[in-house]
Amino acid sequence: MTAETVYTTIDSPLGELLLVGAESATARGGTVLASLSLPGQKGAAVVQDGWRRSPTAFEEIGRQLTAYFDGGLTHFAIDCTAGGTDFQRRVWQALEEIPYGTTATYGEIAQQAGTARAGIRAVGTAIGRNPLLVVRPCHRVIGSDGALRGYAGGLASKEHLLGIEGALMS
Repeated sequence: MTAETVYTTIDSPLGELLLVGAESATARGGTVLASLSLPGQKGAAVVQDGWRRSPTAFEEIGRQLTAYFDGGLTHFAIDCTAGGTDFQRRVWQALEEIPYGTTATYGEIAQQAGTARAGIRAVGTAIGRNPLLVVRPCHRVIGSDGALRGYAGGLASKEHLLGIEGALMS
């Protein structure tokens, strides 16, 4: 039997976020997060028939997001579903290792994920399919020239998140 999908929306400085997951007796806060979508996000989750709205299921996740947006949290302690292909999971693991307040280039992520420089485009695609924006910090990936490049939630959101973390170059 599969777990029931639950969802809620929460307000943030980026707009209303859609959180999707499954309740779990073993997850921190009682919910495993499957998706966090921003308004207008390319490839964002869409509420489906049969999903149950449950704001209480996401209280702990919401508390951590609020603390992050307020500048008081630098690392999330949220259980998330694995999802993705083996390659995507390697890229996503590399994202999770980028320290708060710093950035990495697509080339650095490719190298960390064990992909040749020729694989940078595939790395960009995998990053673009990250279902856990903000929590899995794909916003910390920039171009080799230091420019902000592609973000499923939009470059304004990416710039805002990097600003919260003090990672924007002047």
